Amino acid sequence: MKYCLFQHNGHPEYGLVESLAGREAITRVLLKAPESGGDVEDVATRPIPHIPLAEAKLLAPVRPSKIICVGRNYRAHAAELGNEVPQEPLIFFKPPSSLLAPGEPILRPKISQRTDYEGELGVVIGRRCHKPSPDEDMRSCILGYTAVNDFTARDLQKQDSQWTRGKGFDTFCPVGPVVSNEIDPWAGVSVETRVNGDLRQQGNTRDFIFPLDVIVRYIAEVMTLLPGDLIATGTPEGVGPVVSGDVVEVTVEGVGTLRNPVRDE
Repeated sequence: MKYCLFQHNGHPEYGLVESLAGREAITRVLLKAPESGGDVEDVATRPIPHIPLAEAKLLAPVRPSKIICVGRNYRAHAAELGNEVPQEPLIFFKPPSSLLAPGEPILRPKISQRTDYEGELGVVIGRRCHKPSPDEDMRSCILGYTAVNDFTARDLQKQDSQWTRGKGFDTFCPVGPVVSNEIDPWAGVSVETRVNGDLRQQGNTRDFIFPLDVIVRYIAEVMTLLPGDLIATGTPEGVGPVVSGDVVEVTVEGVGTLRNPVRDE
């Protein structure tokens, strides 16, 4: 199942996304939020005139109570920034106020001289999870997957002893375009980032230092994961700066492409 959140008849609604004649379209409205409980495949729907996904006014498809990010989850990315490979997952927060819809501009703050893209696989939590038992399957906690741009004020991140400021500006967490449960990151999913059409990052979830079950379990041992919470799983090598006028595209295989222009604040 793939779904999005889109503006429909003047208000946001969740939509079922299906492939029709080789193009993705919103075919039905979901009558409750997918993360509200129960099997996502069993959510009641209402048919609507089909809307091509490329023509819909998309919103960020997640409404998390918190956004937890994993740093340095690819060895090559840790190396390119001169950092040691972590011995356990390195986690930090972005505030929900940093969420940004597909197509909306990422705003570079005036106080930063360098802002970087970081394309990532996003994990959307589907049920409450806290202190899981040793034999609990962490996949059962996951509702689906999406694309995330962990946008970063790199100079501010380096100035501070922690990363909240450099990672937390409004618009610094573009997410979308859809959420899908039709991919398997354990088997390998490609993650690519392009700037102005040029390929800058090319990674695969097979190369995670910490696989998803380890990440979800590690976080759930610390805090209660709630339905709708978002985990950004780390970025591959190739991060770099962007300036006003650039366009960043993060593509997650089987999910789609998250596209956002960059503007000065």
